[in-house]
Amino acid sequence: MKSGKWLGERKIIEIIQSHLDLMSKMSIPFGDDVSAYDIGNGNLAVLKTDMLVDKTDVPPKMSLWQAARKAVVMNVSDFAAKGVKPLAILVSLGLPKSLNTKDNIEQIASGLNAGAREYDTYILGGDTNEASDLVISLSLFGIGKKNKIMLRDGAKVGDIVAVTGLFGKTSAGLKILLSNFETSREIREILIDSVLMPHARLKEGLALKSTGAVTAAIDSSDGLAWSLHEIAKASKVGFLISKLPTAVEVEKFAKCNKLSLLELTLYGGEEYELVLTVKPTLWNRAQKAVEDVGGQLLPIGKVTAQRHVRLEVKSKRHVLEARGWEHFKK
Repeated sequence: MKSGKWLGERKIIEIIQSHLDLMSKMSIPFGDDVSAYDIGNGNLAVLKTDMLVDKTDVPPKMSLWQAARKAVVMNVSDFAAKGVKPLAILVSLGLPKSLNTKDNIEQIASGLNAGAREYDTYILGGDTNEASDLVISLSLFGIGKKNKIMLRDGAKVGDIVAVTGLFGKTSAGLKILLSNFETSREIREILIDSVLMPHARLKEGLALKSTGAVTAAIDSSDGLAWSLHEIAKASKVGFLISKLPTAVEVEKFAKCNKLSLLELTLYGGEEYELVLTVKPTLWNRAQKAVEDVGGQLLPIGKVTAQRHVRLEVKSKRHVLEARGWEHFKK
């Protein structure tokens, strides 16, 4: 099969789903950030699994400790987007012979524990096996209240579109790590650190859930543009983005290297911010709740009835492409 004919990750999932007998009355629709099982008394067992693979998820200069910690952050970020606290983690570790040394295993174990404790959860056990590449696969468990979890499909026309941080730093950081793009030393360190030491917005997600202000939410790890399209599709609405949430370091990096700010901000991925829609009447409550836990909530646009995701720049509107990070296509 020619390289151009390879299926993307999303098409693979679509094919697999078409062959599954889906559980009736699923508490969380197939394809949201997490899955769930109704355990009664108004409670859901919230479940998530995601894997980190050396070849596709570990950039140059990322240590084994940082890679293991990132595996935790990746999974916790999805819990954050639903406003659910992870209570326990299981780990499946695929280890190539080249990494099978005491020092390497200690780095991985220490990174896993550091990530778990950073988000006040614990690793309970798991499995190890020999593999051709390093694979760190995590499964998370938590408990959420039924009908209180922030899903992707609740956005309403007139809601405020918001994010928990600025975008583009990881995209720029990866360009430095992979292609040696130029910038000042100070900005270089900030951009690279965003790649090597990402953070999940769990405190922000839990605070937002408690306000009842959020109508839809998603983790932004596949890119801001793709995250917006996912909420729009699930909620059957559109978005008009009037303020691009670009980090100032990214603006300087783009100018220095003559790169597109839109590309860096919208289509990079790996940010682990939350993308949300918020009831206008409860905006102040939501913003205060996030600020009270040390975070920020930035308005970037509004939900529209027209089912397009558009960006308004200098009074001109552009339709944003539905693309972002996707395995097998990068």
